[in-house]
Amino acid sequence: MVKDLSLAERTKSMTMTCAEGRYILVAGGAGYIGSHAVIALLERGYQVLVVDDLSTGRRELLQPGCSLEEGDLGDPEFIRGVFARYPVAAVMHFAAFSIVPESVSDPVKYYRNNVAKTVTLLDAMLDAGCKVFILSSTAAVYGEPERTPIEEGMPTRPTNPYGRSKLMIEQILADVAAARPLHYTSLRYFNAAGADPGLRAGELHEPETHLIPIILQVAAEIRPSVTVFGTDYPTHDGSCIRDYIHVTDLAEAHLLALDHLLGGGSSGVYNLGNGTGFSVLEVIETARRVTGRKVHLVEGPRRPGDPAVLVASSARIARDLGWRPRHQELEQIIDTAWRWTLSR
Repeated sequence: MVKDLSLAERTKSMTMTCAEGRYILVAGGAGYIGSHAVIALLERGYQVLVVDDLSTGRRELLQPGCSLEEGDLGDPEFIRGVFARYPVAAVMHFAAFSIVPESVSDPVKYYRNNVAKTVTLLDAMLDAGCKVFILSSTAAVYGEPERTPIEEGMPTRPTNPYGRSKLMIEQILADVAAARPLHYTSLRYFNAAGADPGLRAGELHEPETHLIPIILQVAAEIRPSVTVFGTDYPTHDGSCIRDYIHVTDLAEAHLLALDHLLGGGSSGVYNLGNGTGFSVLEVIETARRVTGRKVHLVEGPRRPGDPAVLVASSARIARDLGWRPRHQELEQIIDTAWRWTLSR
């Protein structure tokens, strides 16, 4: 008797067949989100090739079982050599700079790294016959949204060079896909947070710029205080509101996009969000409860390019790809990040 497979099972079977004997190339796979995607891919049985120059990625986040090519995505000779040595079924691209204030003070750095190097990567992969590309994008492409939660059809008006660089990449992907056999998914999200529950990966930035790990470093007495940048925003408590997504939920969305594209699905752009926003002050208070520690804060001025509210609707990806975040409570997200902090 032949078992009647579900659509999800058939799609997974098809994608594994399409990728058999080939690698999933993870650009930036030694970084925070990229390393979690590598874990998810390895658990699914994929062969994984990490390409990373380790300028911001960390060697200790490289996962056992993956291959590493250390080098610059913007070096045409290097990246063409990678595609010549490895048969690649798809590319996941996480290798971008993402610090908003730095993008405002040094925009050329962001356009060179995020945009120009992506063009070099695209050129090499297409010439090698690889046709599947998944972009780690950002809700920062929307800028100051007209309303929340943000939907994919809303205007894209980024307020900083980081957001503009990611929007440029999305536009490049659409143009290339109209001219050549490229199938892509762009995943727009804002604040990745948390850590692998098995403590195989977590945030290791130097210097650290993300809110939750900074708060937890204060709780762990690694740093003296956390600065709240702006307390005069048009929000209920004056601090910025953001949508926090657990990093393993983001990794799962990338795998669903991979299944979709390798299974013959069409290109698309998707938001990833919990649909609920938390202010900076609410995140600090939640961290105090989770850790049972004091968290000293100081007030600072607004940072250039920071919108007041960014909360994303994920209705489209839920409908099309079946994605549902499994860690929707802020306490859950902070708890995994806290356990990672204590493990270091």
